[in-house]
Amino acid sequence: MFQENISLRPYNTFGIEANARLFATVKTKEQLKSILESFKDVFVLSGGSNILLTRDIEKPVVHILLKGIEVVSEKGSDHVLVRAQSGENWHEFVTWCIDHDLGGLENLSLIPGQVGTSPMQNIGAYGVEIKDVFHELEAMEIETGRIVTFSGEDCQFGYRESVFKNELKGKFIILSVTFSLTRRNHKLITNYGAIQSELAERGIENPGIEDISRVVIAIRQSKLPDPKELGNSGSFFKNPVIPKEQLEKLKADYPDIPFYEIDSELVKVPAGWLVEKSGFKGKRFGDAGVHAKQALVLVNHGSATGKEILDLSRRIQAEVLNRFGIELHTEVNII
Repeated sequence: MFQENISLRPYNTFGIEANARLFATVKTKEQLKSILESFKDVFVLSGGSNILLTRDIEKPVVHILLKGIEVVSEKGSDHVLVRAQSGENWHEFVTWCIDHDLGGLENLSLIPGQVGTSPMQNIGAYGVEIKDVFHELEAMEIETGRIVTFSGEDCQFGYRESVFKNELKGKFIILSVTFSLTRRNHKLITNYGAIQSELAERGIENPGIEDISRVVIAIRQSKLPDPKELGNSGSFFKNPVIPKEQLEKLKADYPDIPFYEIDSELVKVPAGWLVEKSGFKGKRFGDAGVHAKQALVLVNHGSATGKEILDLSRRIQAEVLNRFGIELHTEVNII
């Protein structure tokens, strides 16, 4: 089942060259359980859209490609439960839901990666996060091979966080995710980003979920590079949350600083704005660089190493901290 000395460049969206000593593609739960009976310490690889490889992988690499989408059950008159296997491409799954007139995921269109990693990161965009539509997931415990069901509460979702990035990191492999979606009376969220203005520009006054998806796709394509053309992992940094008192002090020097209120004491500041104001937008350091249209995205112009991109990210973090007194944390997993 395992292949030896396999390049991982085709399996990570940054296009970083790294080597796997052992590599196996898993298409069934039985195959996965068999592997875990022999190897308790594995490196799980899904879509490779949220990782930065800085070294070769000595552990056996298990590439998850479990496939399948099904309607599990009705949930009241307006909702339905839909289960997707973890190896399904995320955007293709969103498209499947829209084609079946199931609402809730349209704002998350065109996010790279696979279904299985969506709850790990609690991925989000344009006012929607996975936790908003999440019902449950099934995961296999690496140590025992048993299958465990996790509720939303069990997952401990936070901003780009879940229990699988913290105390349960490396202990479970997600097999499938079940979502609670609307089949009528869709609740459309259009007050984030440029959705409203894009709809107006297209003359759409009463949008449906397909309209929202198309607009989100257009906005993302206008700002974010296609990983097939320019290696990247989407947003590299999380948007930092700071006290309002700190924001008021920053306004003295930066009156145009954008922010979003979290509560009466905290605000969220766009990391991309901080990176741009620190002078990095569009800059290139060898083949490692910052995207010209969106400073939140670090890119590989061809043959950058993971270490070169990591060094650039640390340089950015240091400058933002020095200039604004704000610590940036990575959204991408550094391996």
